[in-house]
Amino acid sequence: MPTCKECNDEVDALVTVKVDGKAKKLCEDCADRAREAAEIAEASESSRG
Repeated sequence: MPTCKECNDEVDALVTVKVDGKAKKLCEDCADRAREAAEIAEASESSRG
């Protein structure tokens, strides 16, 4: 079984997510958290102005 690079849990399937321009293979939960963190970082950068 594949292992998530973030939480080190064995999962049924991994999802590839781009974080800071790097592709990471994470489980669904970690992928969702990584996407949210990336969106928050992007929003804060754009609001600095």
